[in-house]
Amino acid sequence: MEEEKVVLVDLQDQQVGTMGKMEAHKKAVLHRAFSIFILNSNRELLLQQRAFGKYHSPGLWTNTCCSHQREGETNLQAGNRRLMEEMGMTVSLEELFSFNYKASFDNGLTEHELDHVMVGFSEEDPKINIKEVAAYKWMHIDAVKEDLKKSPDDYTVWFAIIFNRFCQHLEDQLKL
Repeated sequence: MEEEKVVLVDLQDQQVGTMGKMEAHKKAVLHRAFSIFILNSNRELLLQQRAFGKYHSPGLWTNTCCSHQREGETNLQAGNRRLMEEMGMTVSLEELFSFNYKASFDNGLTEHELDHVMVGFSEEDPKINIKEVAAYKWMHIDAVKEDLKKSPDDYTVWFAIIFNRFCQHLEDQLKL
């Protein structure tokens, strides 16, 4: 089976090529990614615990879904595809903002991503793919804020980076 490729980009999100996902993570090459946050009407965020077999950040809690766009795929197409693959959900998504981050892991891999953050709203529980997701939980945004302060090592690096920006965007733009 051919390795999944990621879309390499410059800082303006212009495609400059493609590369195998593992090679891009070994070489710390900037590539396009996305992170999805699903909320319900109680201001609860759907969190996923990454499967314990993941090549980095196994067993850590993170936003509802995250992955990489494929070549030729829009951010929303990629988000909808992966949300169904990981969480078994179909939700209308809206793009919020993007940011660049770089984080190294103990296994020698580095995430260097231009991450597109999206939000959706649902009252439904997911039907998780156990190859991708170990568990899920709905957690009130305020409780997530407190838990991130108390137990930051329980969460993925990128979630800790974007969560406060996500909350600020909710307050400013969506008036939640």
